[in-house]
Amino acid sequence: MTVPLLADQPMRFLDRSLEDLLAERLACDPGVAALSLFQRAAAEVPAYQSFLAAHGIRPDAVRTLADFVRLPLTDKPNYMQAYPLPERCWGGNLAGCDRIAVSSGSTGKPTFWPRALHHELDIALRFEQVFRDAFQVHARSTLAVVCFALGNWVGGIYTTSCLWHLARKGYPITVATPGNRSDEIFRVIRELAPHFEQTVLLGYPPFVKDVIDGGAAAGISWDRHAVKLVFAGEVFSEEWRSLVCARIGSDSPCYDTASLYGTADGGVLGNETPLSIAIRRFFAAHPQAARELFGESRLPTLVQYDPLSRYFELHEGTLVVTGDNGVPLLRYHIADRGGLVGYAEMRDFLRDWGTHDLTEYGFDPAWGERPLPFVYLFGRADFTVSYYGANIYPENVTVGLEQPGIVDWVSGKFVLEAPEDSAGDRELLLTVELLPGVEADEAKAASIAESVRTELLRLNSEFAHYTPRARQTPHVVLRPFGDPEYFPAGVKHRYTRR
Repeated sequence: MTVPLLADQPMRFLDRSLEDLLAERLACDPGVAALSLFQRAAAEVPAYQSFLAAHGIRPDAVRTLADFVRLPLTDKPNYMQAYPLPERCWGGNLAGCDRIAVSSGSTGKPTFWPRALHHELDIALRFEQVFRDAFQVHARSTLAVVCFALGNWVGGIYTTSCLWHLARKGYPITVATPGNRSDEIFRVIRELAPHFEQTVLLGYPPFVKDVIDGGAAAGISWDRHAVKLVFAGEVFSEEWRSLVCARIGSDSPCYDTASLYGTADGGVLGNETPLSIAIRRFFAAHPQAARELFGESRLPTLVQYDPLSRYFELHEGTLVVTGDNGVPLLRYHIADRGGLVGYAEMRDFLRDWGTHDLTEYGFDPAWGERPLPFVYLFGRADFTVSYYGANIYPENVTVGLEQPGIVDWVSGKFVLEAPEDSAGDRELLLTVELLPGVEADEAKAASIAESVRTELLRLNSEFAHYTPRARQTPHVVLRPFGDPEYFPAGVKHRYTRR
């Protein structure tokens, strides 16, 4: 079957239903699509032609998927930073791209990522999955409030543009763009949300939680607005999801929330679905099953993806992606630690653990599911702290801070360290941000320390077996909200220090 590319026929997105588009794409061979993209890039992208020549590769010799997966990986140093931006674009110039995003530069120099309208339509399909399958937006007037930072950074403008595409397709969506200004978000909610059947907040998870907490303190009754939440940019726990759902008056986390796996270079690579959320909630309740499947003592982000849009491979436990864009990605090493699980493989694994319909984890089989494969990711490996030979992950600590009682004191932000004391011994140091107006005291610090210790022992087998009992309780330091040394405003938070 011919591969149906939205890039070749932009009106396909607007004219065809989500059901038809996904069924059509699932009937195609994603390996054929990846090979076709390679052949196009080898003929039309000057930088990639030079890259192949430098590695002694003749494009006409790459004829099968087996040939394709032997091609050298591209990455930022060897490709994106090695060739001028126009040469990395289709046709060797920027004329075919009408919009630009910039990466955050967290791993080095900021990088510009051009794209065109038709590249966004492929990504808008991911938003359509979330808004139709989970939020039932086709049947409900919806206010979408973009809480990502606006500007050249990819989150805000890209999200806004994709939502406009959904509105143009006929969904009853109105988009508001206050960005990451809480006062403007509150003004939008107060004046506009009462006129819609539901309201969707889209943003970075810690900021969305700050908005929910700050809005409640400012008198906003979130449960009156049938709030849905879309996240991107950070791994969070299922305890955290349950917490924010409770604060917006939701008892349906599988259908009221969704996280996107997105990057500046690749757009949205995958998205949570009601099915993937229910499965993740199963794994949260069964750490042994999670360790068996994922191989680590932390819960990864788990999303479903369209292999025709983004073709994933694994390289030494990290993710490699191929996909069309203004700068096409050919076996591009995004370096996130993670893995791939087929749809049938995941269902078989769950059945082996005695789980069939997932209803106890919030999934409603009557709503249906998409037989798409899964990709899971842990994020960058350098965000761990090594303590007595155990790798301690921020995700483990987060669960300890999200227990009843403790969540009333803390914002959710923390810094984890393992410094050496004056005697040359290691200690596990946890610096925690308090909520506005909460005062620090020894009783709170002790409760937090014990909660984190309990969850580390439950979730992290390395910690439980490697760390001496006398060294298992972290030393907790409580700092006020917005502390400039550990929790400065306006910058992306880092949860570990070395």
